[in-house]
Amino acid sequence: MIWQKIMDYPNIDTVFAGTIPQLYERYLVPLIFEPYAADIATRVTHFQPSRVLEIAAGTGVVTRQLAKMLPSEVSIIATDLNQPMLAQAVAVGTSRPVEWKQADAMRLPFPDGAFDVVVCQFGVMFFPDKARAFSEARRVLRPGGRFIFNVWDRIEDNDFADLVTNSLKTIFSHDPPQFLARTPHGYHDPAVITQNLEHGGFAKSPELTTLSARSLADSSRIPAVAYCQGTPLRGEIEARDPSRLAEATDIAASAITSRFGPGPVDGKIQARIISIEN
Repeated sequence: MIWQKIMDYPNIDTVFAGTIPQLYERYLVPLIFEPYAADIATRVTHFQPSRVLEIAAGTGVVTRQLAKMLPSEVSIIATDLNQPMLAQAVAVGTSRPVEWKQADAMRLPFPDGAFDVVVCQFGVMFFPDKARAFSEARRVLRPGGRFIFNVWDRIEDNDFADLVTNSLKTIFSHDPPQFLARTPHGYHDPAVITQNLEHGGFAKSPELTTLSARSLADSSRIPAVAYCQGTPLRGEIEARDPSRLAEATDIAASAITSRFGPGPVDGKIQARIISIEN
């Protein structure tokens, strides 16, 4: 069975391939990522870094903000595990040159103490060993450097993701896709995050902030396409039945329409921002 085959790959939640990078950039970035990209880039600039490393950069929404906000002499290296996501980021481009590099956050190819700030937007949830990834971030930070990242809060505090997840239960009742609840929205407990940072070698206490924002789209179909076709949720849907991706997207759009109307739609999103000194 296709589903059994996909379950044989433990890193399926980290696969951003095919048309996902393009759909992710077109729909998901303006829908949920741009408000937080501006916020986290502003936090980075506060520390007046000379050398910045971004991990899990995706299609470059934070990278573009960093390039815009930081002085031109500040070095920015943006990395991601998935080369197709980096290729999309390069295709979109930045306002000034940055260095793009494929890299695994679990084994960063940089020397100790090389950066003033390490930043990661909505990426740590995908790391299979959070403490190990945090240890790597700490290793490449100089003493007194800063690690800044954000994670999505629980799925119930994120309207469109919650609606999409619940709507898919109507067509996959025995085994509903749970990617959104399991991974993007599955790592939000401050106690767990703090413990993982401690296990990663950070000795100081993290600063944690909960930040709500609005997710805006011209129509109810946009968030449905964004989540069902522009994230690894697509792989879960197609693993169950490749012929039902369009139906699943329609069901999700209908659920959003039922609550918010056909459009424009305006839903709540909520995240946690974590900042810790090395």
